[in-house]
Amino acid sequence: MMLKSEFKPQVNADKRRSRSAVICVHLRFMILLLLLFTGCRRDMQDQPKMKPYRGTSFFGDGLSSRQPIEGTVARGFLRSDTAYYTGKKAGVSPAASPTPGTAQPGTAQANTYPDDVDTFPFPITKEIVMRGRERYEIFCSVCHGLTGNGDGMVVRRGFRRAASFNDDRLRQAPVGHFFDAMTNGWGAMPSYASQIPVQDRWAIISYIRALQASQENAATASASPSPSSSPAASRAPTTATRTGGHE
Repeated sequence: MMLKSEFKPQVNADKRRSRSAVICVHLRFMILLLLLFTGCRRDMQDQPKMKPYRGTSFFGDGLSSRQPIEGTVARGFLRSDTAYYTGKKAGVSPAASPTPGTAQPGTAQANTYPDDVDTFPFPITKEIVMRGRERYEIFCSVCHGLTGNGDGMVVRRGFRRAASFNDDRLRQAPVGHFFDAMTNGWGAMPSYASQIPVQDRWAIISYIRALQASQENAATASASPSPSSSPAASRAPTTATRTGGHE
């Protein structure tokens, strides 16, 4: 018969063996789970997706790219201010306006563009005009010249002459006409909508108005008689006349 003191070490040994077996089972189970999770991992380049411009049989039209829902507008592309974004008067149909350059004799030139706005859609400041000057010299001066006379560098090198902003036709044209020309192109001039933002187009127009005013003042000053051209001075003989053109 085994004594109680001899039986206790045997029980402790059995418990230790049982605890070790449980730990081993848990470890094996955790390793198995890790292997399963690793095997199920999917990289982004391997996930199901539509390739750009690639067809698909998933949609009925065969296109993978979907059209936006009708009436939706991309964030930042809402054009609620017609005058600001188009240079046109709200509610005026372009189809009802006459063709530019077909104004009848005796009518105001500004009426040639009845759907174009006559005033700037926001207040013009000195900073805006200076910004317009910077953009004008970058995009416009190569054709229209630094003074707006249509004698830019490309014109001097053989390209067809650009319109002069100092002609009466463009002096009387509304500001919306210039915005329309920059946005949609005019004659040989291409559209600059992709190169010049809307705000900068209005800034350029403000500088064009400043150019027109400066050139008009210069023309008025040159047309006024100078002090040396007074009748008394014209009647006085010159030194060249008295000496026969020699000193």
